[in-house]
Amino acid sequence: MKALFIGGTGLISTAVSALALKRGWDLTLLNRGQHARSVPDGAKVISADIQDDAAVRKALGDQHYDVVVDWIAFKPERVMRDIELFDGKCGQYILISSCAAYERPLRSPIITESCSLNNRYWQYGRDKRMCEETALNQYRKTGFPVTIVRPSLTYGDTQIPFAMGSWRYPWSLVQRMLDGKEIVVHGDGTSLWTMTHNSDFAKGFVGLMGRRQAIGEAYHITSDEVLTWDEIAIAIGAAVGVEPKLVHCTAQQIARFIPAEEGDLLGDKSTSAIFDNTKIKRLVPDFVCTVPFCEGVRRSVDHFNAHPELKIIDQEWDRAIDAIIEADRRFHP
Repeated sequence: MKALFIGGTGLISTAVSALALKRGWDLTLLNRGQHARSVPDGAKVISADIQDDAAVRKALGDQHYDVVVDWIAFKPERVMRDIELFDGKCGQYILISSCAAYERPLRSPIITESCSLNNRYWQYGRDKRMCEETALNQYRKTGFPVTIVRPSLTYGDTQIPFAMGSWRYPWSLVQRMLDGKEIVVHGDGTSLWTMTHNSDFAKGFVGLMGRRQAIGEAYHITSDEVLTWDEIAIAIGAAVGVEPKLVHCTAQQIARFIPAEEGDLLGDKSTSAIFDNTKIKRLVPDFVCTVPFCEGVRRSVDHFNAHPELKIIDQEWDRAIDAIIEADRRFHP
């Protein structure tokens, strides 16, 4: 079975690539070749810029793939170009959407794939919804073989995930904890969230690859472990042997200092989200998440300790966190 991954060297896709190869897939990655160290052994690489349609057509030639996965389609125009590129050349096209596409605010904290897609607060979620609509419309018109996968917050060894952390330089959050500085938790810290390790996500994803029953369907793939944001912060601290000092601030307070966080918080992480994984388990019965967050984040810390060059501090983020805390003190002395 042949698969083509567009991208394939990111945080989530690297774990999926490794598992697909382990399970015997003939895997080719189509990317610009800028992350050669992230290419797993056994994968082939086609170097081309996915934005250059002519170059991609030339690089792919008349190849037919059982599965094509686009890990980097964020706009409906990109999905439409994929349809033009791969219609008739693949048995299954897997579109990576996002759980951010689900309606916000949520009507219920329990989320199934049938929940409405209408994120009022975050353009990213609305764009993903439009990507889905583009692909599904083509499925209804011509039978284009799309399967939609919606990850939620998925992490791996190279990431220490936290709503109010620095995504670019994750160690920044840990360093504040180690230095005895306060960290910011949005809201009152009691809303519920799900952290999914990329190795667990990969089990569900690879189980969908090549499955005819998944055509025309959407699936989210997440852990069943549910934690509060305070518990998540405490687990990160425990992984480095400290008890973090938490300061709770509203999303609106935070957005005053970090405007880019407004959509991510109000449109995703400020409301409790519990994902019902019945649908993926029904089709992929061996899908089970076995990495609890306390273990997964310890693996991440171990990775950073083994690679001290990654312990970069995001100075701009650090100053913003200080400013948020100082402003909170003025209002709540």
